[in-house]
Amino acid sequence: MTAIANITAGSSRYDIIDLPAEAGDALARLPYIHRILLENVLRTAGEEADAAKQAILDWLETGTSEREIPFLPGRVLMHDTTCGPALVDIAGMRSALAEAGGDPALLNPVVPVDVSTDHSIGVDVFGEAGALERNMTREFQRNAERYRFMKWATNTLDDFRVHPPGTGIMHTLNLEKLATVVATRESDGRHWAMPDTLIGTDSHTPMINGIGVLAWGVGGLEAESVFFGKPVALRVPDVVGVRLTGRLKEGVLATDLALVVTHILRKTDLQDKYVEFYGPGVSTLTAGDRSVVANMTPEFGGNSGYFPIDEKTLAYLRATGRTEQQIDLVESYCRRVGLWFDPDTAPRYTSTIEIELTSVEPSLAGPTRPQDRLPVSGTKAAIASMKKNAISIPDQPNDGAVAIAAITSCTNTSDPRLVIAAGLLARKARTYGLRPPHWVKTSLAPGSPTAERYLRRAGLLEDLEAVGFGIVGYGCTTCIGNSGPLTEPISKAMTERGILPVAVLSGNRNFPGRVHPQLEAGFLASPPMVIAFALAGTVEIDIMSDAIGYSSDGEAVTLAMLWPQSAEIDDALALATDSNDVTPAYAEAEASRMWRDLDAPETTLFPWDDTSTYIRRPPFARFGEGSLLGHYTAHPLLVLGDDITTDHISPAGAIPAASETGVYLTAMGDNPKDLNVYASRRGNWEAMARGLFTNRAVRNTLGDNIPPGSTIHWPSQEILPLWDAAQRYAAERQRVVIVAGDRYGMGSSRDWAAKGVSLLGVCAVLALSFERIHRSNLIGMGILPMRLPPEFGSTALDLKSGHTLEIDAEIDRVFPRSPIPVTIRRAGRGDLSFVATAAIETMAEVETLKAGGILPLIVRDKINISMRMAEHRTLSV
Repeated sequence: MTAIANITAGSSRYDIIDLPAEAGDALARLPYIHRILLENVLRTAGEEADAAKQAILDWLETGTSEREIPFLPGRVLMHDTTCGPALVDIAGMRSALAEAGGDPALLNPVVPVDVSTDHSIGVDVFGEAGALERNMTREFQRNAERYRFMKWATNTLDDFRVHPPGTGIMHTLNLEKLATVVATRESDGRHWAMPDTLIGTDSHTPMINGIGVLAWGVGGLEAESVFFGKPVALRVPDVVGVRLTGRLKEGVLATDLALVVTHILRKTDLQDKYVEFYGPGVSTLTAGDRSVVANMTPEFGGNSGYFPIDEKTLAYLRATGRTEQQIDLVESYCRRVGLWFDPDTAPRYTSTIEIELTSVEPSLAGPTRPQDRLPVSGTKAAIASMKKNAISIPDQPNDGAVAIAAITSCTNTSDPRLVIAAGLLARKARTYGLRPPHWVKTSLAPGSPTAERYLRRAGLLEDLEAVGFGIVGYGCTTCIGNSGPLTEPISKAMTERGILPVAVLSGNRNFPGRVHPQLEAGFLASPPMVIAFALAGTVEIDIMSDAIGYSSDGEAVTLAMLWPQSAEIDDALALATDSNDVTPAYAEAEASRMWRDLDAPETTLFPWDDTSTYIRRPPFARFGEGSLLGHYTAHPLLVLGDDITTDHISPAGAIPAASETGVYLTAMGDNPKDLNVYASRRGNWEAMARGLFTNRAVRNTLGDNIPPGSTIHWPSQEILPLWDAAQRYAAERQRVVIVAGDRYGMGSSRDWAAKGVSLLGVCAVLALSFERIHRSNLIGMGILPMRLPPEFGSTALDLKSGHTLEIDAEIDRVFPRSPIPVTIRRAGRGDLSFVATAAIETMAEVETLKAGGILPLIVRDKINISMRMAEHRTLSV
């Protein structure tokens, strides 16, 4: 019998799982993450609860475990471009259910789902009055069909809530409004209190770890299974403890700490591991500081970046307008059940790393990876090898010119202190008469609509606008590649002189082509540092010592003259913040007239339109065709190197009219001059499949000079677009696989990187290592991920067109981390045999592979329920 106790907070009494009674002295030795998992299994796992509890307690012996536990999160968080594909899947599965005689209404979420509409707004207009309104109007014009589809979901799905455009970025919305830290629920006649937990279909979901909410990012496919009540199956996780000591120095910001943490932790193998911060240094960080660090979890390679709950958490809840009763509940509950942070204790961890906060210096990351930390003075040296030594022209953009300077992303705009710091730097620059050069595209896109209120109250909004950083939207914008067109001087200089321009942004990723398809170099920086580089107009300087610009009377202005001191930031922040801002700011955004005026169907089944170029019924949201496992021979469709991100796999950014997708959409009747961005087309499988691997940085080494998005079709020896080659292989009943190097699938959580590969007919992906979310998504589509032996990376294998891979993955011999014999047949060079490892973590994943994917599993489950219900009705009659 599970131990249940009760607490009183405010005027309410709550039942709770009594963790101290259940775990005894072992509770204090468990990581806080495991304490939350223990509470979850005791409350939700039913007959499995005792075994799951014992698995968690037994973990203490070695700090690692092979045993599985179920985890049922309290809610799901999505954004518009991950919710769109999921909703298309649900609509498709409803249609399949109805066609099979089942009840489509059975496909309904059983946990609350919140959707943030943040991934579609672009920076079409900047640096002028009315930019925000014009960008939002353009957003609705481009995406009205998708938004109507999302409104259909709110009309027909239970507990499914869409937050319309203008309500900010999902992770900021979660921090400021949705998260409760401690949740309450009526169940079985009891009024329960429990930890707030969630999964999110975005890799940066762990940002909420900064205020003590356990959450991590998953693919849309895994989220869909949770929608319908299936728990997440996971091994009792390894947890790496990061001990923080000391405190940050004057002039060092949360961004600098996040980039240093990312740099250090990326050197550690964190694959399928969780990270928890502990030690006295944690107590010196605000909830805003912690959230910035936690946001970078996917960049440092972990599943979480968890900070336990303490007084700083309560201060954040109070600052964002949570009720005193809720704050009292959080403190009372956490102290009672052992979730309150003690900086002087050290739980048992799988391994530990120590970071001294006083050692953190002002930092950037780049120019092509977020883990490549460098001092802010190091930009010139960092791009030296990337330049083509273009001819320089005075007063024009040259090598190193800042093409885009964007204060963007939840990462750094969710912490008001960083945005205030940027405003103070802008104010000082304005007094000197400084402005960015004419070629710099500037923008400010905060994660929250509250930003406008606190910036205006502090008198800083006008200062930001004066140096070109007016608000252009409340959404992800530049950070996800919705940066809009480059300025004409930059485009001209690239075309005529071949300059290497760069982006400087306060985001979380800077992969080549990520921010803009024409930009290969980018630096991640704090918001005030973004403005400093914008004013300089180039990264070909030492920003710490060289002149950034010159005042109206010719005085050289340096960074030291502009950089705000901590006391200045704190004073301005105190003036700016009002805990009463949050509720009205979001209420005003939620009341969007443009959103309200969109009409949408209210039918249980979605009315598919064969002429639509945004929403099309997907072929994979059906009963499926069985497992892809077996003993077979396959052609390599793609042979790739290291660090292939989901940005490389699943197309992003604007759709070129001349691309395969552009040609398809134009043939369907769309305007070739405005085909929108790929993210907006994720509800149309035919558009997305034609854009796979077309990122300009992709190199398919199957042959020489293969263009991105193409391959060699071995039987004909033709170089073809991937979609065309895949169609031919399918017609010839030939199997295909993908071979890659380290960190395959790193980056965004987008499930289209797996769905698209599935549509290409890929039955397995062999790589040296996988990023967790993409690995899970591949399994969700029935594709077997396999880890290559360390000595057999994709380049070492030297695979070429005409080689084949014989893979022995018989269905009854595949289990978590099972050996998979592989033989490469190389005509004239002899065979090469080795043993790969199934990149499978749980038996639940094995069952998914056997079923051919998550979606067929869900459809079959619901049709079985429908049949049992029909039988029951017949017997009743």
